[in-house]
Amino acid sequence: MGPQTEGALSSTAAGEPRLIAERHGQRLVIVPHPKPGIGDVITDPNSACIIPGVETEPFIQWPDDRGSFGELVRFGDRGIARDFVPSELNRIQVSITLSYSGVIKAIHYHFEQTDLWVPVKGMFQVFLCDLRESSPACGRINTLFIGDLRPWKLRIPPGVGHGYKILGDKPGLLVYAMDRYYNPRDEGRIPFDDPGINYDWTTHPR
Repeated sequence: MGPQTEGALSSTAAGEPRLIAERHGQRLVIVPHPKPGIGDVITDPNSACIIPGVETEPFIQWPDDRGSFGELVRFGDRGIARDFVPSELNRIQVSITLSYSGVIKAIHYHFEQTDLWVPVKGMFQVFLCDLRESSPACGRINTLFIGDLRPWKLRIPPGVGHGYKILGDKPGLLVYAMDRYYNPRDEGRIPFDDPGINYDWTTHPR
């Protein structure tokens, strides 16, 4: 199945949105997608189809005869980590996770937490879905193929559902930062195969 461009779906086109969570006046909903797909495939950081608030920047490495060096992130500097500044209220947390080939970790969402992802090994099929009812792109799905072959960093704002699948035959290694300590009360889960989101995780011959 090739890249699709579907953008945000209206409730009249695809059925009534389904409320999944609400907090402090912010409502997160699933806009039904009648057909399975992978949404807009993002290959350009400046794509008009990218979900509002989602940002990317290159993960640059400097190889030489000894190996290579790369900066993961500079907290508080310009770029995707510009507002990742420790304070009395916000404490930065950096974690690392290894996932085996073919593993799917999805779908998570937050009301408060912003994520910064840096895939440092392997290839990731990243799923994003705008769950914010107030967003002009509510219901929009993005897919990003990032990692070894497209070394991008990724910023995921609150209210955007996210997850990934590891592609190829090697494990994937992800370093990720959060703009606050992990709080299980701020994390919500949606099944990876939710019939409303209808995301197609399979690889099709083409």
